[in-house]
Order: sequence, then structure tokens, then C-alpha cells
Amino acid sequence: MIRQAGNDVRYREILPAAALAPFIHCYWELETIRPLKTPFNYRVVADGCIDIFFELQQPQENFVMGFCNQYTEFRLEHSFHYIGIRFLPTMFPQLFPVNAAELSNRFEDLRAVVPSMAGFIADNIHPDHDLEQISAMLNIHLGRLTEDRSFNADGRLYEAIRIILQHEGTLSTEKMLDTGISPRQLRRLFEYYIGDTPKTFSKVVRFQNSLRKGAGSFDAGYYDQSHFIKDFKTFYGATPRQAQQDR
Repeated sequence: MIRQAGNDVRYREILPAAALAPFIHCYWELETIRPLKTPFNYRVVADGCIDIFFELQQPQENFVMGFCNQYTEFRLEHSFHYIGIRFLPTMFPQLFPVNAAELSNRFEDLRAVVPSMAGFIADNIHPDHDLEQISAMLNIHLGRLTEDRSFNADGRLYEAIRIILQHEGTLSTEKMLDTGISPRQLRRLFEYYIGDTPKTFSKVVRFQNSLRKGAGSFDAGYYDQSHFIKDFKTFYGATPRQAQQDR
């Protein structure tokens, strides 16, 4: 979700190869069609994912952005061309042994987190490549990584995630996430693989569900309008009414 700048900024997504669908949500591109008259405010809403991204003109400078429990806004200059990889929840820490909590609510130089991935991007992606070419290269590279990794995240974590998704984030995490381990252990699993607590992840799921449905407070699982608006502003950076105007 971004605040559009007329027809001068384009955002699009490409699905990964079928074999990577369990790991990657999409490859994305954000670029100016022509130079802007004023800087562009790029708003990233909370979605529960971890992203790698870089400016195509300088692929050697690449970054990773962790799970965010609120919206983030970047002020971009008059011309830009960003490429990103959006990993599904829990997948980044499994592909690259990194504690997701160490990345939460900030972005880091990818070289300091996963030097091998940073090096691949710097050495193989060039400014004259388009998103289709880049996604093809990333499909091959990340496909090899998935073949070399053993995915052993605790099944009780995924059962908790399944319950949260089934209830669209509208549930009492303390009462309804009984998956055979203590709340403290479950919290540790969520913090390592997701980047935050089960409660926060549930709130993001509920928020994303309200965006997807275009729901009002009652349909989105909120008990009152003020609570709904408060959470929406935290995760989106604007009120629901303002969000409708952004679209």
C-alpha cells in the first residue's frame, strides 16, 4: 500500500517460481516513470513480513527490513527504482539463520546480516536488468538455498499461526493458542521466527484482514470504533477514511 503520486510512480509485484511459493510472497518493484517535482513519501504498512530491498542503480547497497508493529514512511527523492523480495512470515529466519527479533522495526545493511545474499545481489544484478530478469535470477539462487536448508521450525508455532489466520486475528492469544507449549515458550518462538509476540502478530493479521475486506470496525473484529481507528492509524499511518482516499 503506497500513497500514489499521480501517474508518475509505479508499483508492481511478480510471483516467485512455484517451488518458492511456500517461502516468498512476491518480488516487487517501486519506480518513478518520470522525475517527480517533489519528494515522494513511500508508506509501508504493517504486514508481518520481512523484506530485502535495494535501489537498482546501486544494487551493491542492499538492505533488509524486519517485522514492523507500525507503519513506516520513507522520503524518497525525485527519481528512484527499488526492487524487493518479500518473504512470508517465519521464512527469512529459516533460510538465513537470523533471529527475526533483531530486525524488528528497523532496516539494516544486508551485508551485516546475510553477507552471502548481499554479495549475490551486488555481483549479479545490474541497472539494465528488468524485474522479470531479476526475478528469474533470484528464483534460481533462492531455489538452491531452499534445497540446502532443513526447515525444522517447531510445528506448534505453525499450529498457533494457523489458528490466528483461521480467526483472522480476532482472538484471545492467551486463551486460544493452546498448542502444547507454555505461553512463554510460544512467545519465544514467535519472537525468533516472526519478530514479535503472538498478540502483535494477531493484531497485524486483523488489520490486514480489514484492509482486504474493506471492513468497518464490527466486521474487522473490533468492539468499538475508536479502538479500530487507533489500531488502523498505528499500522497504516492514516485513518480508514484517509486510507480510502489514498487508493
